[in-house]
Amino acid sequence: MAAALNKHLRRVASLCRADALDKTRVIDWLELAADERHLRRVVLTGRGGTQFLLDLPQATALHDGDGLLLDDGSIVGVAGKRESLVEITTDSPQQLARFAWQIGNRHTDIQVIGDRLRIRRDHVLEEMLRGLGAKLNPIEAVFEPEPGAYAHQHHHHGDES
Repeated sequence: MAAALNKHLRRVASLCRADALDKTRVIDWLELAADERHLRRVVLTGRGGTQFLLDLPQATALHDGDGLLLDDGSIVGVAGKRESLVEITTDSPQQLARFAWQIGNRHTDIQVIGDRLRIRRDHVLEEMLRGLGAKLNPIEAVFEPEPGAYAHQHHHHGDES
């Protein structure tokens, strides 16, 4: 039954990175949080109802603004879902580096944006960072965490193989 269903679905032919995306061919948008954007094989449905099969040779990280080129030539855009984050700032680059080390030491996803850091809301980490002198600002934004040293070996539990 699943094989018969997959034959009738549009399939992703390739991935278009954001800097090469032809937005005039986008027919729908797929909205995913950061931890939902590392995929290999799964049936997905865009906000407008477009259903398609993503079947890549290896798990791939999708980013806000990327596109999925379907076998009929149309594109489904990838939109990052806004998440509850905290933005971390300080007056000193050395202090910011210490905060980044403390966060990384706890194996927590982190996004570096110039002289600011972003993490998902976590009251324990926020309390620790405040205690170290960090300035914290809760925000809602698209989260694009750093891939990490072992990103190519990452296995996402949402993958369907």
